[in-house]
Amino acid sequence: RTKDQTTSAVCKKLFKTIKKPEDFTKYTEKQIEKLIYPVGFYKTKAKHLKLLPEALKQFNNKIPQTIEQLIELPGVGRKTANLVMGVAFNIPAVCIDTHCHRILNRLGYLQTQNPYETEMEVRKKMPKKYWIKLNTMLVAFGQNHCKPIGPRCSSCPIQKYCKFFTQTENLRKKEKNFN
Repeated sequence: RTKDQTTSAVCKKLFKTIKKPEDFTKYTEKQIEKLIYPVGFYKTKAKHLKLLPEALKQFNNKIPQTIEQLIELPGVGRKTANLVMGVAFNIPAVCIDTHCHRILNRLGYLQTQNPYETEMEVRKKMPKKYWIKLNTMLVAFGQNHCKPIGPRCSSCPIQKYCKFFTQTENLRKKEKNFN
């Protein structure tokens, strides 16, 4: 939930100090907190980073390359695991966050209840060649256009494909005719 610009700046700062996972053992949690502040949940993330070197021992001190293994690492959920698979290893993976879940459902491409269901349905329906780029495209679109509250439907470039827009417009027309 941290803005990309903040994450990028923190990563640059962090990677000047931390060159490999074992380097986290040289620092206290408080010192790691200072290195990653102002990212969201920095205290929890600092705890997870402090545990990372020990957790990686089961994988011969290497970052694992499967989602199932990645989610065994402290603080790594499906979204992060998929992001690592796609961005770090260039292995097709579906990184679904709230933006992706919301937009794919608003468009009517899917009818899912949560990001996990959305990920599983995208894996079934969408060609793999689009998986890695999907998150980046939809996050930017969700932050700037198809917002959770107050989406900019009237100026949306894909409104003619959007189930949410169609339903909203139909409702508006009914209300206008009723009055």
